[in-house]
Amino acid sequence: MGFRITVQPSRHTFLAGEDETLLDAALRQGLMLPYGCRDGVCGACRGKVLAGQVDHGRAQIDTLGDAERKAGQALFCCATAQSDLVIESREFRSSLEIPVKTLPVRVQKLTRAAPDVMLVELRLPASERLQFLPGQYIEIVLKDGRRRAFSLANAPHDDACLQLHIRHAPGGFFTDQVFNTLKERDMLRINGPHGSFFLREDSPKPMLLVAGGTGFAPIKSIVEHAIAENSSRPMDVYWGGRRCSDLYLWPCAERWAAEHANIRCIPVLSEDTAENERWQGRSGLVHQVAMQDFPDLSGHQVYVCGSPAMVAVSRRDFIGQCRLPEDEFFADAFEFANDDATAARSPSITAG
Repeated sequence: MGFRITVQPSRHTFLAGEDETLLDAALRQGLMLPYGCRDGVCGACRGKVLAGQVDHGRAQIDTLGDAERKAGQALFCCATAQSDLVIESREFRSSLEIPVKTLPVRVQKLTRAAPDVMLVELRLPASERLQFLPGQYIEIVLKDGRRRAFSLANAPHDDACLQLHIRHAPGGFFTDQVFNTLKERDMLRINGPHGSFFLREDSPKPMLLVAGGTGFAPIKSIVEHAIAENSSRPMDVYWGGRRCSDLYLWPCAERWAAEHANIRCIPVLSEDTAENERWQGRSGLVHQVAMQDFPDLSGHQVYVCGSPAMVAVSRRDFIGQCRLPEDEFFADAFEFANDDATAARSPSITAG
């Protein structure tokens, strides 16, 4: 037995099993609802239940409070239907036109960008290209079937190689391989593209882009795509790390700003360490530094990529304090899994 779910305002419908989350059911049937960590943490999949009953499942109270639940809000990555439903949610139709593929790739190049960050370039077969939207991610399919998800750092037009930014998680099943045994010319298998975090090109609004650590990867894809499209939209990029080495491709960001008048890039460090002793730039939590410069975001779009905690607090503060319209906040949240660096998005694999 299943339940019929109607999505407003599109009026699309899908069926959800009794133990199937609304997000899983929608994605399984080709509807692209927004999501991030798929674990009830980031809030990217938040929507409203207009009619019917849901079980909120593992949705965390910090992300979806009692008052919000009573008002009909739900995290669709956690909620399961207890009756037929009418829900209110955005849909991203453009990504549905892109086929998801499983492809072999060859490791073209490995570059140690920081002590714990590896830039991995993957070359596709000569007859294949991976179509994707700037900001999306792919999954590395391991030999035992497990998957590890990483954002694509290259722009869609620059698709001769796929670039990943992989942070080492000591003891991680896959990232230990990347840093210790993976070699150029080795073969891997990928599946993708995935994810609802991508550039909304139909908007003229200025963009605020906020990255934490290797969350810079999808931001890089978005910015370089906008540059290739000759976009004149203002883009303010804030990249935060604990120490200088976390900003492992800062010359790239500096080059954007130097060559394009509509792009501004601000580095931010959050820790007071010996390594940062001579730091002359901005300090603090990266989203709070952005808020100091943009106290009113009512006319902006905001793109955030980082840990679930960073995404959740950014969403709360940008919307609650800076007047950002709720439907102009786009996020990709990821975290380290128990045995590896696995994104808490559906990207980079488990988000709300």
